Amino acid sequence: MEPIIAIVLVLIGYALGSAKLVNQGNEALVERLGRYHRKLRPGLNFIVPLLDQIVMEDTTREQVLDIKPQNVITRDNIYLEVDGVVYWHIKDVEKSFYVIDDLQQGLTTLTTTTLREIIAQNTLEETNASRAEMNRTLLDELNRTTQKWGVEILRVDIQSITPPESVRRSMEEQRAAEIKSRAAILEAEGERQAAIKKAEGTKTSMQIISDALRSNPESKDILRYLVAQDYINASYRLGESQNAKVVFVDPGKGGDMMNELVKEAVTEEDGNGKKSENV
Repeated sequence: MEPIIAIVLVLIGYALGSAKLVNQGNEALVERLGRYHRKLRPGLNFIVPLLDQIVMEDTTREQVLDIKPQNVITRDNIYLEVDGVVYWHIKDVEKSFYVIDDLQQGLTTLTTTTLREIIAQNTLEETNASRAEMNRTLLDELNRTTQKWGVEILRVDIQSITPPESVRRSMEEQRAAEIKSRAAILEAEGERQAAIKKAEGTKTSMQIISDALRSNPESKDILRYLVAQDYINASYRLGESQNAKVVFVDPGKGGDMMNELVKEAVTEEDGNGKKSENV
């Protein structure tokens, strides 16, 4: 009876020793007598005890590699502090274990080195303006190397690009100057448009008055009134100006001035090249 019990216990121990459970999202590598034998998939797997050994189990899920701030130099010799993140996953567990000794360290070193090389090819302005393009370039460059490691780089995000304090102040001053320049241009354009509109309005008003005087010569009194009103308004504005000058006009000649203004406003050259007065 005892030998049977011993055999049963040996079989149970063998079964327990040969059964290996691999979690979902992971894969494992088995070596037999020191050489690669096979790959274990998620679920229940069986190996040969004493002959087979699981040497590595790793996840094939997406992982995040945090790139700590790195000091890099641009093509125009500006020192920057750059950091970012790399999203990657193991595509071939066998290559990731046998081709490279320390996968995490290899990815970190490769990313920082490639990042320095890419930024060194750009100026400070190009670096700030083409971050998305640099992300794509970095992604392509990394995948060329990591492919033989059995790793695929999914995304690369350069999170921050920090120039020195002196450069930041210069950039802020430049942006402020550009904003002021654009504001001055817009203000000048607005004043130009306003002057054009005012001139067009004055021209239209004079045309209306001229047409009215030609059709109704008795309306010259209205014109005298309008001219006098403009004269008074101009005098008020002149008096309110800080650079105003006092201009004296002989009151006795005020009426003559009005008449001359009216005559000039209503005198036109007819279609035959002759002048005709409507007053």
